[in-house]
Amino acid sequence: MTRWLLALHSSTPDLGVAVLDADHPSDTRRHLVLSCGRRLTNDLIPAVQLLLPSEQWSSITRLAVATGPGGFTGTRLTVVMARTLAQQLQVPLDGVSSFALMAPRLARDAAAGVDCFDPVQPFWIVQDLPRRGRVGGCYRCNPAELGAVELEAPRLLAADAQPRPALPMATGVEADVQHLLALCYQADQQRLPAAWSEVLPLYPMSPVGVV
Repeated sequence: MTRWLLALHSSTPDLGVAVLDADHPSDTRRHLVLSCGRRLTNDLIPAVQLLLPSEQWSSITRLAVATGPGGFTGTRLTVVMARTLAQQLQVPLDGVSSFALMAPRLARDAAAGVDCFDPVQPFWIVQDLPRRGRVGGCYRCNPAELGAVELEAPRLLAADAQPRPALPMATGVEADVQHLLALCYQADQQRLPAAWSEVLPLYPMSPVGVV
C-alpha cells in the first residue's frame, strides 16, 4: 500500500503543495507552486488533486502544514484542510512556522555573503508589516541537521525592539514547501507523534520586547 505524505504552504499569496510516497521518496517526490492570491478558496483542493487525486487521499499517512505568520485567510485555509484530513484519517500532522522553514535558507545566503554571520548562533528573522509594526522570531541552525531550531516563535515586536543579528523575511515558497515535505518525511521515518489538534494558524498579535 502506498503511504503518501502531503505538505501545504500558503502563508504568502503563492500556494505550495508537495507530495511523496514515504516508501519510495526519490521516485515520487512532486511539488507545485501556484499564484492564487484571493483565489485560494477555489484553487486549494484542485491544486492538491493535481499532485494527488482525491481517491488517493485515504492513503495519506502523514501531513505537514506551514502555520504562518502570513495572511489570515490563506494560512487558515491550508491549516484547516490539513487538520481536517489528519483528524479524519487519524494520522499525524506537523505544523511548522513559515519563518522556521525559511530560516536555513536565509542563514545559508547570509553566511555566504557576510563573513561575520554565524548561523549556529541565534539570529532573528523579521518582517515589516504594512500597518502594524514588525514581526520577529528567533532561530538557530545546525549544519548537521535538516531544519532550524525555533528558539522564539514569531511575535509582534515592541516598537523599540532591536533584535540582532536580524535577517529580513524573504519568500521562497518553492524551496520552503519542499523543505516542509522533507521535515515531514524525517518525522515519518522517526515515527514522531504529532497531534492535529495542536496545530493552529499563527497570527502574531501581542507585542513583546527583545533584550
